[in-house]
Amino acid sequence: MQDLSQTNWGAAKKFRLILREQGSAREMGGEELSLAVGIVDNIFMNALETGTSDIHLQPERDQLRIRYRQDGILHDTGQLPPEQALNVITRLKLAAGMRIDENREPQDGRIDMEYGGRHLSARASCVPCLNGEKLVMRILDPNNMKVELPRLGMPEDVLKRWSRAVQSPYGLILVTGPTGSGKTSTLYASLNQLDSKIRNIVTVEDPIEYEYEKNIAQVQVTEKMTFPRVMRSFLRQDPDVMLVGEMRDPDSLAIGIQAGLTGHLVLSTLHTNNAVETIGRMVDMDAEPYLIAGVIVAILAQRLVRLNCAKCREVYRPNEDEIAMLRLTPEDVETGKFAKGKGCAECRGTGYKGRIGVFELIMGTPELRAAIAKMVTPMELQEVARRQGYNTMLEDGKHKAMQGWTTPEEVIKAVYSQSIE
Repeated sequence: MQDLSQTNWGAAKKFRLILREQGSAREMGGEELSLAVGIVDNIFMNALETGTSDIHLQPERDQLRIRYRQDGILHDTGQLPPEQALNVITRLKLAAGMRIDENREPQDGRIDMEYGGRHLSARASCVPCLNGEKLVMRILDPNNMKVELPRLGMPEDVLKRWSRAVQSPYGLILVTGPTGSGKTSTLYASLNQLDSKIRNIVTVEDPIEYEYEKNIAQVQVTEKMTFPRVMRSFLRQDPDVMLVGEMRDPDSLAIGIQAGLTGHLVLSTLHTNNAVETIGRMVDMDAEPYLIAGVIVAILAQRLVRLNCAKCREVYRPNEDEIAMLRLTPEDVETGKFAKGKGCAECRGTGYKGRIGVFELIMGTPELRAAIAKMVTPMELQEVARRQGYNTMLEDGKHKAMQGWTTPEEVIKAVYSQSIE
């Protein structure tokens, strides 16, 4: 494993940490040749050059382990001896605006940086552990926000219906899935479809991951500025579209539903396993079924799967378990273009490079609204959804595996609960 303290730091000039204080920005100080300065610069540069989404600095008894999350999987990338680890953590805490004399309580912050002329930032979280402080940084690249809906990997019929739903004048649109399933990217891509010049678009987020360039007001949630409080305030500001980072509590959901019923378009996320279960989750959060029926426009559930590396992919035949869990017919196995990457320098030996979504969508048709108002069972709701052309994430994933975009193993991992039902 690589010891990052022994690296040559000559290349660090194109990377700068930026401090923002009282509206002004300046480069963060530090001796040019200081070891901690060089190590921090190198950690970020390596991460940015390898498409890393999260950096984990994990203290162990005799070292600080450095791990990068790439395409959703954590990889060991090196370690630091304890005597250098403290200085590195201190510099990162300073850059994130955290208190360096506080090491007994969790802290959150934001790190701004420039790399090769690009402005980037990282969301930082620091938590005291047994052997020191664990620091995790989520890299936020504005280029990721500019992703377009057609590039997310939605099936053509889902893309068409979702694009139509986003243009609704009012109502509630939800994206569901666990943490790290790409919900925020889908919402941002959807918001980019709307003309912000003629609409008043507002967002309330925790945290604000990407900054819009113009015409969109973004508010960061704090202890005093909670989701319900900011949403109530926004409703007095004549909004056309409101993006709510997450419906975490009954209050947020109630306000979102009321906003959707009174002429505003509300886009938000919920943590549920699939699109149909979302209705039950909303009822659990004290929403009345007749209000849910009246406001729902569309519910999209999604997961992310890794794409086969274009350089080293080769023909692959699924094994018996994969055939059973993906419910592949003998004809599917024969006609499918199944593929799997064998591992090369381009994909760092993993066989995968990049990710794509698997989706399922239910639309708020009159038939679905009537079924919700009657409080039918999830199975009956699914039957109603089937009649409008609904396919599960497992079926979408199976199709993508048969096209050779990803492997059966990836699809099963992403939608495990559906593959064992």
